[in-house]
Amino acid sequence: MSEEPAAVVVFEPEPETTPPELLTDRLVEWAAEVDHSMRAAVTALVQEDAVLARADVRALLLVDTGMRVYCEWTRFEDQYRKALVLDTSERAFLDFVVAIAFPRQVPLWPLEHLGERRLAIILRALSTLGGSNTIAVGVRT
Repeated sequence: MSEEPAAVVVFEPEPETTPPELLTDRLVEWAAEVDHSMRAAVTALVQEDAVLARADVRALLLVDTGMRVYCEWTRFEDQYRKALVLDTSERAFLDFVVAIAFPRQVPLWPLEHLGERRLAIILRALSTLGGSNTIAVGVRT
């Protein structure tokens, strides 16, 4: 009798008792093995943390195979604008994160809706996408 292959299921939101760092640790572990654009996008999501904390975002973006958690960027890109209720800042942030995961041209005018914290995260991700981890983004002293 042959064993059936392990099923791949769409991520089910973790119970509230599961520490969020377990999810992000597993996601960062996967991101370390993929190309730098997807790694930069995952890093931005983890650093920002509020969007990834939303169960509806996780359900649409993440897949849990039991062995690992990974981002299903293609499905997410196709559906997030219609499936998620987002404020202007969240929408702008996710637009840029998706554009970082799949580098392409995007309008820059939504940058004004990010706020300082999200803007700094996107700038660091763009720096990583450009191949630099040494450019400082933040407040000058």
